Formats: sequence, structure tokens, C-alpha cells
Amino acid sequence: PPFSGCLLPTPLTALSYNRAHFSSKNFRELTMDKLKIIANGKLNGEITVSGAKNAALPLMCAGLLTSGTLRLKNVPMLADVKTTQKLLQGMGARVMTDNISEFEINGGTVNNTHAPYDLVSTMRASILVLGPTLARFGKAEVSLPGGCAIGSRPVDQHLKGLEAMGAQITIEHGYVKAVAPQGKLQGARVVMDVVTVGGTENLLMAATLAEGVTTLENCAVEPEVVDLAECLVKMGAKISGIGTSTMIVEGVNELHGCEHSVVPDRIEAGTFLCAVAMTGGKVTLRHAAPKTMEAVLDKLTEAGAIITTGDDWITIEMQQRPKAVNIRTAVHPAFPTDMQAQFMAMNVVAEGVSKVTETIFENRFMHVPELNRMGANISVDGHTALLTGVETLSGATVMATDLRASASLVLAGLVASGETIVDRIYHLDRGYEYIEKKLGGVGAKIERIRG
Repeated sequence: PPFSGCLLPTPLTALSYNRAHFSSKNFRELTMDKLKIIANGKLNGEITVSGAKNAALPLMCAGLLTSGTLRLKNVPMLADVKTTQKLLQGMGARVMTDNISEFEINGGTVNNTHAPYDLVSTMRASILVLGPTLARFGKAEVSLPGGCAIGSRPVDQHLKGLEAMGAQITIEHGYVKAVAPQGKLQGARVVMDVVTVGGTENLLMAATLAEGVTTLENCAVEPEVVDLAECLVKMGAKISGIGTSTMIVEGVNELHGCEHSVVPDRIEAGTFLCAVAMTGGKVTLRHAAPKTMEAVLDKLTEAGAIITTGDDWITIEMQQRPKAVNIRTAVHPAFPTDMQAQFMAMNVVAEGVSKVTETIFENRFMHVPELNRMGANISVDGHTALLTGVETLSGATVMATDLRASASLVLAGLVASGETIVDRIYHLDRGYEYIEKKLGGVGAKIERIRG
């Protein structure tokens, strides 16, 4: 049934719709989709920013922590979101959606603590069912995850933290098998060796139902982590230190449902800002969160963009060719690795020489050969790329290799002479909602070619 007291554009639909929508045939067709882009001058108008995928996925997994109903708003309808929906439904949860921006997740019907390879292998965030499932049911069996091939992203910090909380963990045949011997996890002091967003989220969710007090140290402080913590508090969790590197969680016996709106996607917003910086023009982003992306806004200002902001909007105006800016990725609140490829696309057509240093992932320059095929001047030495800006790029057929690399190729196509075809955009669809419609709405000449 529809949400009571809420008028939705379409009625909520159940699993039968999504199974039909994501049949193997449909997926094969999706993987063959391409984007055709022809440079069309300056961008002007307004774009509405979607909710953040990297916040929505852990929030959906938090629905496993309660037998109540978690109602999420501002959810982006992305491939990864729908994979998470299928995963939760496969575990027995009742998941309803309006297929626009809202989900209802009821964990009262969960009857399966096994997360299978065929779903988890396609999306790294699936590992986030481990903590809440183990915390609530005392056991979990989750396949080791997959996702973008941008380098090693081990889950050792997740497992180390859960073991500190009393879990017995083995890895067999590609699965993490975890058991809480006393039926519940126990509060503990957990010091993460490295800052990890997923690890922080998994352990935070697990700690909410652990017996006693858990202290999590060296936590990630990304806005998406903060968003999860604030939702958990609405569900009845007792968490202090939200937004800092040390969070203290006092375990409770149970959590309840709540309503929560997903934080705006700072990476999607940053991608559109880079597009305007490259093409020129003036665009206002609505439903944005400028306070979550100060490092990106500072670099765009350095590149010559005129940036103005309000509580939930950002306007960018670009009246000149961008100036080259040096980038060094690091954990939040420093410059995000998820914006590295987009800024590299801007730098290849900028005035001057720049250096881009990647410190988070060891294999995140896979877009470089494709940008060079379009006429960019980039050389790579280890974890550093050296760029000399060129005045023009040439359209070409290029292949997307991961999510953010896909975005950089789309941005390059917006300013390249001739026609650019971006192939294998299923990577792009994992993180951008209707990107061709949003860019087309402000003047870009971009269309999806169905496989």
C-alpha cells in the first residue's frame, strides 16, 4: 500500500516489478548502452542534485537493524541502489519503493542471514550488511565484495573491529562467516589502522546493538558517515562524537523505524560544477549541500570560477578558460578521490601545467589513456599525473573503466570537437541518476544510445 498521509506520483511497487525490470536480458542491454556527446557551447540553467549514493546504500542496510520500518527519502534511483534492494529482499526484508526517490524498508520479515555472491560481487557496498546482520541476529554469512576495479579496498578493518566486539570470523570459499558466540556483540574499544568509510559505517551499525559501550577511534568523518549516524540516532541509537574521529556508542536492546532524507550527493554536484568550469556559462545547483564540499569549491575558485552558495544551492559562473590547479586526494575534509578524475578532465583543457596526486587508490588513473586519445597531454609517474593543458580536444570513441572515470570522459566530450562516444556506461549508471537528462537540460548535446 502507499505510505499513509503521503501522496506519491506512483503507487509503491513490490519485488515482482524489480525482478522484471532487472532481468538478465535487461541487464545485458543496459551494459551495451553508450552516450553520444557533441560539444554545444556554454551550459546555462538549473540542475537538481540527487541524494548521495554513498549515503543511501549504508542507510538501506541500516534497515536490517530493526523490525520496524525505515522510510528513506531523496534516494537516487541507481543500479547500486536497486542491487541493494534485491539483496535486502533476498534476505527476507520487505522493501517497497515509489521508483522515484522513496523507499520503505521493513526488517521484521528478515529470515535469511546469507548475502550471496551473485549480488555482493557486483557492488562493494554490499559488505555493509555484515555489521547490522551480525549485531541483530548473532550470525551472518556475506560474500567478499566486488565493485569498481580502482584498486585494493580490503575489508580487514571491518573484520578486525567485529572480532574486537567478540565475533568469531572465518573466511571460507569466498565468504565471510561471522558468529557472535553469546548471541550478541560486546562493546569494545576499536582503533582502525587506517581511515575507512565502509569500515566506520559497518562497525557503527554493529555497535548500536552491542552490549555495553563501544569506542570507535580513527573514524572516517565523511558527510555520508555523519548522515548514517544521524539516521541511527533517529532510530534510537545512542551515539556521541558524530562528525569527529572518535565516536562512542552505547548499545541498546533494539532500534525502531524512522523517516530520514538522504544527504545531497556532493560528488554529483562537483561533477556538474566541473562541467560548467570547462564549457563556460552559469548554472545553479538546487538541493545541494555546499558545506560538504568546501575543498572542491575552493579548487574551482582557484581555477577561475565564480562560486556563490546558500544553505542548499550553489551557483557557478565561468567567464574564461579555466586555470590549471594542482590536486592531491586525501580523506575528508581534504580533496576527495571521487573528484580526481573530473578535475583531471578540467585540467586537460585548462591554461597551464598541473599535477594530480592520488593517495587513496593505487589504480585510479585508468581514464588517462582514454583522455590522451582525445588529445590530452597527460603523463603518469606512479601515483602522480602531470598535465599540460591543451586548447582543444578531439571527439573519439572511448571506454569507461570505472564510475568516476566514466564521468571524466563525459566531461571531456562536452568540449571536444566532433562526436564523442562513451562506451560501457553501466559504470556511470552506478553513480549518476539521469546524467544525460540533467546535462541536456542546461544545454549539453548528449543522448543515450541503447544497446
